[in-house]
Amino acid sequence: MNEESLQKEEQTNSALEVAKEKTRDHAKALWQIISKHSNSNRFSEETKVKPASPETFTFKSRGFLSVLSIIPYFLALLFITSFFWDFNGMYWEAYGYTLSFEGLLKILSVSGLIGFLTNWLAITMLFKPAQKRPLLGHGLIPAQKDRIAFRMAQAVSEDLINPEIIKQKINESGIIGQYREQGTRYIKGIIDDPEFRYDLKRWVVQYVDEMIADPEIRGALAEKIILEIEESIEEKSFEKVALKAYSYIKGQEMQHIIEEALARVPTSVESGLNKMDSLLDQLPAKLDKHSEAIENIVTNLLHKLINQLDVHALVEDNLRGYDEQHISNIIKNATNEQLHYIQYLGAVLGMIGGLVIWEPILSSVFLGIMTMMVLVVDTLLLRVQH
Repeated sequence: MNEESLQKEEQTNSALEVAKEKTRDHAKALWQIISKHSNSNRFSEETKVKPASPETFTFKSRGFLSVLSIIPYFLALLFITSFFWDFNGMYWEAYGYTLSFEGLLKILSVSGLIGFLTNWLAITMLFKPAQKRPLLGHGLIPAQKDRIAFRMAQAVSEDLINPEIIKQKINESGIIGQYREQGTRYIKGIIDDPEFRYDLKRWVVQYVDEMIADPEIRGALAEKIILEIEESIEEKSFEKVALKAYSYIKGQEMQHIIEEALARVPTSVESGLNKMDSLLDQLPAKLDKHSEAIENIVTNLLHKLINQLDVHALVEDNLRGYDEQHISNIIKNATNEQLHYIQYLGAVLGMIGGLVIWEPILSSVFLGIMTMMVLVVDTLLLRVQH
C-alpha cells in the first residue's frame, strides 16, 4: 500500500471517528428528548409497603420481663439478709415429720444467683470480648466470624436464595409480563405526545443534515459503502462488470455517484417524515403482537444473568467484611429479649434447685405436681385455640 493510500485511509478513519462522536452527541440529545416527554410515574410500580419486622416472642403479660428483671436484685437482698437473719431456730412439725426453715434464705438466694450468673456469663461469653484478650480469651461468635460467615452463606445460597429459586419466583410471579405491559403503556404515553413527535422529527432532520453536510464524513461513508459492495461481489464476476458498466455510462466514479446519492438523503428524509407518525402509531400494537417473543428474550437474559450470580460468595464476602462487633450486634439485636429471659429464668430455676437441695422429697413431689398441671393446662389451651 503506497503513501497516498495510507493517507487516504487515515483521513477516512478520522472522518468516521468524527461521525461516531457526533452520533454519540446526538444519542444524548435523543435521550434528553425522551426524558423531557416521559412521565416517570407511568412506569413506576405502586409504592410497596416495607415488610414489618416479625414480632419477637412475648408473654401475654408485657410486664413479665420487668418482673423477672427484679429477681436478681431480690436474691442479692435475700443473700445479704441471710447473714443477719435466716429463720433462726424456726421449724414446722406435723405427723412426726420435722421441716426446718433455718438457712432457707441462704440456700434459695445462693442457688438463684448461681443460676442467674452462670446464664449471664454463658451469654456474655458468646459475644465478648470482641477482640482477643491475653487472659480473657475471645468471644465465641467473634472468634468464629469466618466460620459463621461461611455457614450463613451456605445456608442462604442452598436453602433460601439460589438461582433456581430466583428463576422459579420470577416465572411464578409473571413480573416480566407485567413490566412488558407497563413498558408498552409507557412508550405509548410518550409517542402519543404531539410535542414529542415534533421534537423527534426535528432531531432526525438535524442528525441527518449534520452527518451528510460534512464533506469528509460524506466521503468516508461513500468509501465505506463501496468497500462493502466490493466485498459482497468479490467472487461474482457478472455483478462486477455491471457495476463498472453503470459507472462508465454515468461518466462518474462510483465514489462521486454514492456521494451525490448521500447528499440527497436529507431531502428524502424530510419528505418521508410524515410516515413516521404512522410508524409510531403502529408501534404499541407491534409490541403487543410480539409480546411473547419479547418476554422470552427478557426471561432468557435474566436466567443467564442469574446463573452468573454466585449468592454464596456474595453473602460470605459481605459478612467477612463486617468486623467482629458488627457480627455480634446482628445476632444480639435479633435475640436480645430472649437472651434476657434466659438470664432471668436461670435465677428462677436456680431457686427451684435450691428448694430441692433444702427439702428433696417434698420439693420433688411439689414440682412434679406443678409440672403436670402446667402440661395439662397448656394442652387444653392449645385445643381451644385450634
